[in-house]
Amino acid sequence: MAAPSCPALLATCLALLLATAQGDGCSSFGNVFTEIAENSAHGSLVARLPAGGDMPGAPLQLCLIGYDASWFYLDGRSLRLNVSNGRALDHEELESPVLMVALTCAEDGFSPVEYRIIVQVLNENDNRPHFQGTSDLTHNVSELAAVHSVVFSAQAEDADGDTLMYVIDTASPDARFFRIDLPNSGKVVLARALDFESQQQLEVVVTAVEMNTRERFNASARVRVQVLDGDDQYPQFLPCAPRTHRGLTLCTSPVYTANVTEGQLQRGPLSFSPGDVYAEDGDRGLRAAITYSLLAGQESSRFHIDNMTGAITLLRAVESSRRTPAISLSVMASQVNDVTKFAVAQAVVRVLAPNRHPPRFPRASFRAFVPAGAREAALLLTYGGHVLALRARDPDFPQGVNPQVRYSLSSSTNHSHSQQQDQHREQGQDHSQLFQVMPNGLVVARADLLQPAQHYRLQVLARDEESGETSSTTVELEVLWPGQAAPRDPSDAGAAPLHGGALGGALSALLLVAAAVLFLLLRAMKRAAAAARSGRAGGARHREAPQCEPALVPAGPRRQILPDPPQSLLPQRGVQRGGLGPPPAPPAASAPPSSPTASPRPQTSGQLRGAPGGVPAPRGVPAPPTSQRPPGPQPRGGLGGGCGHPSFGGAPGAPARTGGGERGEPGGGGGDGPPGPPRCAPPLIAAPGGLH
Repeated sequence: MAAPSCPALLATCLALLLATAQGDGCSSFGNVFTEIAENSAHGSLVARLPAGGDMPGAPLQLCLIGYDASWFYLDGRSLRLNVSNGRALDHEELESPVLMVALTCAEDGFSPVEYRIIVQVLNENDNRPHFQGTSDLTHNVSELAAVHSVVFSAQAEDADGDTLMYVIDTASPDARFFRIDLPNSGKVVLARALDFESQQQLEVVVTAVEMNTRERFNASARVRVQVLDGDDQYPQFLPCAPRTHRGLTLCTSPVYTANVTEGQLQRGPLSFSPGDVYAEDGDRGLRAAITYSLLAGQESSRFHIDNMTGAITLLRAVESSRRTPAISLSVMASQVNDVTKFAVAQAVVRVLAPNRHPPRFPRASFRAFVPAGAREAALLLTYGGHVLALRARDPDFPQGVNPQVRYSLSSSTNHSHSQQQDQHREQGQDHSQLFQVMPNGLVVARADLLQPAQHYRLQVLARDEESGETSSTTVELEVLWPGQAAPRDPSDAGAAPLHGGALGGALSALLLVAAAVLFLLLRAMKRAAAAARSGRAGGARHREAPQCEPALVPAGPRRQILPDPPQSLLPQRGVQRGGLGPPPAPPAASAPPSSPTASPRPQTSGQLRGAPGGVPAPRGVPAPPTSQRPPGPQPRGGLGGGCGHPSFGGAPGAPARTGGGERGEPGGGGGDGPPGPPRCAPPLIAAPGGLH
């Protein structure tokens, strides 16, 4: 093949050169790849197109076409963002975060050229996480839910697509019941067991936090957990006494008590205390039906229980309260739908003797006193300052003491009208604040709230808790001044108190009177004996004067012979005429012959005058001489010195005289007649206390 000629090659090169020169205007463009942040403002620069390419007189024609062309506009050779007030470039609202438009370039005489402009919208953290629905969430959880199990799930959303982590706010009230094992899952796990009976609603706060952003936006939700009741409780007898043991609240069954009378069959169900036999399901949200039964026992056959109501009835009377003072019954309450859930309580039936007497106070009314003062508590006093004790007696009990009697103040208690009555009403004080009856019957008053001269009328009740019988008494109370003593009992006003000295004096006087009476009786007997001896002796007294010795008559274990009185008390008159000196010798004509064998006996001092009954001198002691006796007149009034015979100075019972008989009578001592024979002293009776 022959090689082309040089002219042909030159022509071809020129043609290509001309064609290239004509297309240089659009050939300078190309595809554009760029990005812009969301929420950018209107007119923000997106990209810059190449400059130049326009031919003189024939400018290039540029045009944006495509689905996303509305987001942009051309400002010369600059591509800018086109937004308005009603529309913003939001990454979350775009269907795709990448915007694509076509740029066409047209030049005269040439076909249009199309280029691609791809704009990626950058996402910014302009959205906070939020929980689905509302910030207050509610979940129901059964109390029987197992510990460590997922009870609910808390899910939050982030429009920016950020990674979220879930945590439980430890400051929430019931955060101890829950935990989250997987932080990015939002699943809440039960940390401890639930109990419907102790707490029906729980509250916890769950927080969602962004993990991959610098701002770490978060959101919280308050979750209310409703605890649903489950059948996990046993029946409970009411009224139960709640007790806490190791953080758990237990309900202990009461002991029911009732009373029956021996030998009597009570009609209808027994009345128990503190209430009827009744049980209910411990699951208050379920309230399963309960059935009752009596467990077998020694005396359970005497009773019948209603399996629906729990009422217990006595079928056979109890014969003796001594042999059977009390009967203990075991009552079982179980759930109808689950007999394995049951409870047992004790019911005690006490057998009492017939109640024949109600309690009675010994008096219908009492008088009491209390001094006002600064003390908060003061006991009521009765007459004489004795403590007032109100005791009701019950003859049905030994010594009248019924341990089941309870004392209380009646609501009808009032006080008399006084100036302080309105003051107490204004201060809102009632008698329950002023007075209180103790279990032992003592009444205590608030002395610091009382005013002197106030009067109260208290009605005290005594109630037999077993039989229900009551009695009452009235206490008339008077408020005394501080330091004022309680008055004496008016009934003792006429009787003076008997002191020990007065009692001793009275006894001494009685002994003296008894001694005097005994002395008179002995004296009369002595005189009668002397008269009998004088009648037997006959004329012997004319031969020899009788010598009487003083006789001592004991008057009891306490009696004693008194010593001689002092000389100042001796009688002075008639000493020379038959006083204390030896009697003169009888006349010779009547003198009896002396006995050759009997020696004369010395004369005694005779009778001391001036004391009742006379005081004899010791036997064998001669009478003192006349010169040793005090002169002067002798007092009269002494008893005769004879032995009680008429011939010795007077008959028995004759009036007392000083000296012996009258003139001319024998035996006179201190009279005006001739002296008589010596006289013997009367029996001496020593009275207690000496001579008076």
